[in-house]
Amino acid sequence: MKGSGGTDGGVGLFFFGLLMVIGGIYFFFDSVRVTTGHAGILSGAMGGGGGRGRMVDTTSMGILFVPFFIGVFSLFVDARRKWAWWLTYIGLAFLAVEILSRIRFIVDTKLTHLLAMFVLIAAGCALIFRSYREQRRFSKPDDSRE
Repeated sequence: MKGSGGTDGGVGLFFFGLLMVIGGIYFFFDSVRVTTGHAGILSGAMGGGGGRGRMVDTTSMGILFVPFFIGVFSLFVDARRKWAWWLTYIGLAFLAVEILSRIRFIVDTKLTHLLAMFVLIAAGCALIFRSYREQRRFSKPDDSRE
């Protein structure tokens, strides 16, 4: 029976390694917390970071909805206006950039757990790659050479 990559054997190693990699990646993603920051790229540039005496984050984020709002309004008035379509697309792009630039990823785990996750992933990958090699069958040493 041919195994992983057409080699003899290695199917068990492949699936055990795959299980280790999937487990390590699951535990890693499970320990990541996603939150939003204070200012994104566009609102930070407009409001200067939302400090005192400047635009606050909610006001500068609200300004980003204006092109999208005008574009959608114009499309409902007359959908044949190309500038309204472009304004809607530009407004959506501004909103997408702002939302994505506010996302912050925080790894919330102990160092020992993080190391265990990396060991699971690395060892699983090594077993997967090892399963593609020919499996050597160990036999008793030949006593006739003496």
